[in-house]
Amino acid sequence: MLLGMREDERVGRITLAQVAQLAGVSISTVSKVLNGRQDVAAPTRAKVERVLDDNAYRRTTRAAREAPLIEIVFHELESIWALELIRGVEKVAKANGASVVLTESGTRRAPGPEWIEGVLQRSPRGVVLVFSALPAEVKRRLRSRSIPFVVIDPAGDPDPDVPSVGSANWNGGLAATRHLVQLGHRRIGIITGPKDMLCSLARLDGYRSALSMAGLVADPELVRYGDFHVEGGRERAAELLDLDDPPTAIFAGSDLQALGVLEAARLRDLRVPHDLSVVGYDDVPLAQWSSPALTTVHQPLREMAEGATRMLLRLRSQEPVATRLELTTSLVVRQSTAAPSFERVSDTPCG
Repeated sequence: MLLGMREDERVGRITLAQVAQLAGVSISTVSKVLNGRQDVAAPTRAKVERVLDDNAYRRTTRAAREAPLIEIVFHELESIWALELIRGVEKVAKANGASVVLTESGTRRAPGPEWIEGVLQRSPRGVVLVFSALPAEVKRRLRSRSIPFVVIDPAGDPDPDVPSVGSANWNGGLAATRHLVQLGHRRIGIITGPKDMLCSLARLDGYRSALSMAGLVADPELVRYGDFHVEGGRERAAELLDLDDPPTAIFAGSDLQALGVLEAARLRDLRVPHDLSVVGYDDVPLAQWSSPALTTVHQPLREMAEGATRMLLRLRSQEPVATRLELTTSLVVRQSTAAPSFERVSDTPCG
């Protein structure tokens, strides 16, 4: 027995010794790779994992049976909506006798190289991934250990074989902009997220569609790409509000960016909603306590996390699972939006 592992641990025909033979390495090296040890050269590790993957090698460690874990991996834990996702995962995990482990990958939108080693060592029941890109190498390494994974709201177009849970971003952008149009706004700015994130582009498309349906021309000057954070929202809002013909309303692609818009308005002595209407996105708990309370698009973050965790457990049980779950969004109207004031629109041409 090597490193607490029996040589006859297998599914199908392949054994630990056969993996070593096919990879051209020692059995101890294969065992180190399976246990997530870091003292294996990267090329050797890749060769062993390729053999494991190609031959569908499967094992369950005793530690995994004794301490069932569900791991949730964030690209960063700074975002206020992370807590909502954690609560959703924890609810379903607890109901199924599992504990939750949190991991931060250490980069803004894509996972760094370090976190995967810890996941492989812990060998959790499954992994909920919250970041925009899922490298092929990560997918291969998780699958080679029979660790199922689900991505929440992927920012890129996920591969068909990647299970994912998201929300109706296009509908959210449509509802937010349509609300402002119905209030009478004609110059509506938008601060969406990064250009390389699908959810950002979908919300922007919803915004453009709402304007088109109302017979309004989308002005490229009123479109800004942000980063979903407060400071980015303040900076992009400053650009919009300092235009010669500024917007009378701004749709921000996250509640944090909307808080930045409120600050930019305050610095310019603009009253919200009298001088400027503001709509956010996410409906995090803080939105209702801002001043004024924020009109926003409710994104069912907790429900998304619950759905992702249930999907993960079904994958673990090898049950048939749809690879994509998309939940609805809804508009929550509070005090940060109103009809444009006469002073702001008197010199503004209608679209």
